[in-house]
This record gives sequence, C-alpha cells and structure tokens, in this order.
Amino acid sequence: MIQYKVYHLKGDMTDVNEKLPYLRDKANHLPLEPGVYLMKDENGKIIYVGKAKALKNRVTSYFRSNSQHNAKTLKLVDTIRDFEFIVTQSELDALVLECSLIKLHQPKYNILLKDDKGYNYIKISREAFPRITYALNTNDKNADYVGPFTSGFTVKQAVHEANTIFMLPTCKKKFPRDFNKERPCLNRDIKRCMGVCEGKISSEDYKKIINEAIQYLENGSKTSVEELTAQMEDAAENLEFEKAARLRDRIHAITRLTAQQKILDYKQEYDIIGAAQNVGMASVAVIKYRGGRLIDKENFFIGEEYEGAAMRRDFLLSYYSNREDIPREIYVDEEFEDMELLTELLREQRGHAVKFVIPHRGDGMAQIMLAKKNAGEYLALKVGRTAKEISALEDLKALLGLEKVPNIIESYDISNFGETGMVGGMIVYRNGRPFKPMYRKFNIKTVEGQNDYACMQEVLRRRMTRYLEGDESFSPLPDLILLDGGKGHIAAVSEVLDELKIDVPLFGLVKDSKHRTRAIAKAGGEIEIKSNRALFALLTNIQDEVHRYSITFQRVKHKQKTYSLELTEVKGIGEAKVRALLKEFKTKANMKAATVGELRKTAKISEEKAKELYDFIQERF
Repeated sequence: MIQYKVYHLKGDMTDVNEKLPYLRDKANHLPLEPGVYLMKDENGKIIYVGKAKALKNRVTSYFRSNSQHNAKTLKLVDTIRDFEFIVTQSELDALVLECSLIKLHQPKYNILLKDDKGYNYIKISREAFPRITYALNTNDKNADYVGPFTSGFTVKQAVHEANTIFMLPTCKKKFPRDFNKERPCLNRDIKRCMGVCEGKISSEDYKKIINEAIQYLENGSKTSVEELTAQMEDAAENLEFEKAARLRDRIHAITRLTAQQKILDYKQEYDIIGAAQNVGMASVAVIKYRGGRLIDKENFFIGEEYEGAAMRRDFLLSYYSNREDIPREIYVDEEFEDMELLTELLREQRGHAVKFVIPHRGDGMAQIMLAKKNAGEYLALKVGRTAKEISALEDLKALLGLEKVPNIIESYDISNFGETGMVGGMIVYRNGRPFKPMYRKFNIKTVEGQNDYACMQEVLRRRMTRYLEGDESFSPLPDLILLDGGKGHIAAVSEVLDELKIDVPLFGLVKDSKHRTRAIAKAGGEIEIKSNRALFALLTNIQDEVHRYSITFQRVKHKQKTYSLELTEVKGIGEAKVRALLKEFKTKANMKAATVGELRKTAKISEEKAKELYDFIQERF
C-alpha cells in the first residue's frame, strides 16, 4: 500500500507575466523527498503529472530562467499556472502513483497511448474459386469470415502464409471467366500459385484445398508441421502419391517461411522497442515475439519530441502499466530514465522477472534496427517525410555525436571568377529538405585576391553578427553548420565562432577527385560516409545544392559586370545609372524589351539620351 500526503501551498496567480516568479518561489519551498507533482493550467485542470526523486530539485528545474528546455517542455511551462505535489515513502511508490494519476486524469502533456486498433478478419469469398484475403469488417454478405482478431499484422501474416503454402492465386483474375485468356504468370512458374488460370482444376477440387487452408489457419499455422508430416506418410503408405506430394510441398513451404524468419526467431518471448525522432516529432514501434515467432507490431505517434531518455521512460511506463502480457525480456534501443525502478515495478506487477536489454551487436541489434525502421516509416507517414530522410538525420546525429537531431542545417560555399566577383552562398535544410526562404547571398567586401578561408570567415562573421544584432531574418541559429571544405576551412571559421561566442557544431564536406562528396571533415580528421546510403545521399545533396546556389549567384554577378561594362560605353551612362537599370530589368532580354520611355524613367535621363541607349541595347544585346 502506497502511503502519501497531499500538500496545497498557498499563492496568488493573477497575471500571466508574474507566473514564473510565483512558481519559482513556490517550488523553492518543496521538500527534498520523493513524490509526484501535478501541473495545472489557468482553469485548475491537471495538464502534466511527473515523478521526482527529490521534489524540490525536479520542480524548480522547470522554472529556472536559464533552463535549456526542449520545445515540448517550453510549451508546458508557458501553460502552467499552479501545481500540487504528493510526498511518498519511496521513489518506487512515486512511480506507481504517477502511473495511477496519469490514468485517472489523462493529462495533456503526458504520453497517452490510445488503442486505435480495430477488429481484423480473414475473409473467404463465396464463389466458384474462393479467395482468402485480409478484411477490416464483415460487410460483404457474399463471404465467410474467420475472426475477429485484434492484430492486423498477425492476420495479414496468416493470410500470406496460407496463400503461399497452399499455392492459392492472389491475382485479380476472375475464375472461371479468365481461364486460358493469357499465359500463366511468374507465380505459377516458381510454384507460388497452382495455376488456376490454366483451367486444369475443378471448382470442387479447388474448394477442398481452400477448406484445408482454413483448417490450417484455425489450427495454429506453422505448428501443424508434425500433423502434415503424419498425413503425408499415411498417403504414401496408401499409394496416394499425388496427395503425399502436395503435403510434402506444403511442409517445404512452411520450412522456407521459417528459415526466412530465422534472424527474428532466436528467443521465445520478448518485445522490441524502437523510436524515431525528426521534424520535431517522434514515434515508437513495438514488435512482439511469442512462442518463437513474431505475432504483432504496434505503432504509436508520440507527437512533439522531447529528450530521448525521458520520452522512452514515459512511453514504457504508459505502455506496460495496463498490460498483463509482459515478457521477461524487453529490448530497447537506448537507455532511459528510471530503468531500474521500472524493472522493479513491472516485476511486482507481473510476478516474474523482467529485464530491459540494450543490444549493441548481433541479432538483438538487427531486431532493434527493424523496430526503429518501423517507427521511422510510421513517423514518415504521419509527418509527410520519407523514412530515408528521417533515418538520415538520425544517423547524422549519431555519426557526429550531436546532442539532438539536426533539424536546421546551414551550409556555406565560396565561388569566384578569377580574382574578381567573389561571392558566398548560404543554404538551409530544414527537416532534411531545402528551405529556400532562408537562403542568403553574400558579396565579398573585405577580401582581396583568392583566399577561400578569409572569404568564409567574412561570410560567417556577417551572418552571425546579424543574428546577434537581433535580425529576425537570420534567426534561429542552426543545429549544424556544414562548410564546403576541409580542416582548413573549419579552423578558419572556428576562430570566428569562438570570437563571437557562438556554439554551433561545425563540420566540413570533403569532395573526391571527381567532385563527389567523400567524407565529413572535423577538427583532427575525417569521417567516412559512403557506407550509409541515406546519409551519403543527404550530404551529397546539401553539398551539390550549396555549390549550385553559390556558383549561380557568381555567374549572375559576372554577367551583371559584363552588362555594366557594355552599358557604360554609352556616353552619359555611369555606374549608378547602370545599377538602376540592372535592378529594374535584371536580364538582357528584359532590358531589350524595354521601351524608350521605360529606360528614360529608370535611368533618369533625357529623351534623346534614352533613345541613344535604346538603339545601343538593340544593336549589342
């Protein structure tokens, strides 16, 4: 029995602008004891329930002015108007109470896992040559159904097994209407289908096979091997060789399916938990194995991502708190908060040992990657990104040892035409894709001659200075900076960032002799990337895009300079008037299409001079 006391501290919260001083003061009076805290909004509704080993330390951390909270916590803190707390005898009691209060109040900012599963059925159509398919309902009155089942994954897997083992057709042909209308497909040649389309099997014989498939589904799938073997031996003894051969083929099909799942089959009972985080969102996949085979897969959309260890802890607490089917081993992709406490809680809840495992190699790691891939695919579906984009950013975070997934990446390149026309380009990738509204161009102003290092320093200094001056068009700072260059560029730009006290991870992109992205440069060495296709594609795209953007700007500048030199040949047309003309018309084609009146108005010249300029443009352009 958990013993606790509920405390209500007095305080006034009348003005949203005064909430933080009030909350800080109230939190500073909390005890240094284990317990649970309940955050409330302006209506007194509980919006978050949390556990603490020491209430004062935990709750005050929310309201410190210099706290580096993630986006989700910032939203929570902005909504809090008051809180209560409950002191417990132990941290485990606090964990149990936290779980209970989350179920009771369903707070907005806790992870609330809703069971969005519907019922699933195995459908057997009523026709001359029935089909076995997966269905979400029983609306078709011209069909029979096996079920319902709660796991769609299990039903789809069972339907696939039955169709494979009994070589049933899965095409869209209608029989007997489509007998012999075209040659049998590849499935017939590789013995994945009995070739009903050839018209060599009667409806009665086909329905006998369908009945055998239904019995197979109802009697336990792959566990029927021994029974099928006995039937095959009896048929052989009775000289029913055709039947024995058919049963042999089914046994072989089952064996092949088992072999395909060998990597997933080395334990009897366990769950695999994998998370995916990107685009400010997160999802978790749970893959379940019972009796040595995969029986179910569940996906959960967490919503706004927050610190990984806390998110995994909150998910596991919510997921397993209501479940009776808790395996002895639970594989997780990373360490999480309160691992030992949650282990003890689940052990008491289920009455048997429960162990969390974090594999780093072998089959266990392969299964973790499978779960993470499923989570990534589900997240991609939810947020409109491809799974490759999501996994590439996660891999980049791991490869570079970043604190968080780099959702905002800035990349820089310098382009020049000889010793003149030097420019810098800055591109921005947000959530793995180009974000062109934040692209920026820089004319090099302080560097003479070809000096890439000095040019890169000027560009980064100007960009960061604009940010420090409060220019919103240069905000926020990126999560990662990638320079088109190697260690020399990194060393040069690091001096600027240190000088301005800007703390952003900085790396370079190195090309090979064929101008293809080869590696990531860092202070002191290089990191190879070609073994990771998704990451290699992302970084190559970034480097190609920043190069394209910079060189396009440089070419435009060069053309403009050429235009300027040509236009100044007209007597009375100086550099200021040329700049006005280029700003207005931008291209030769636009300038050639301009009327005498438009040229006169833009350059602010006389009618006679405008006519002279017009004739020059028509002749030279």
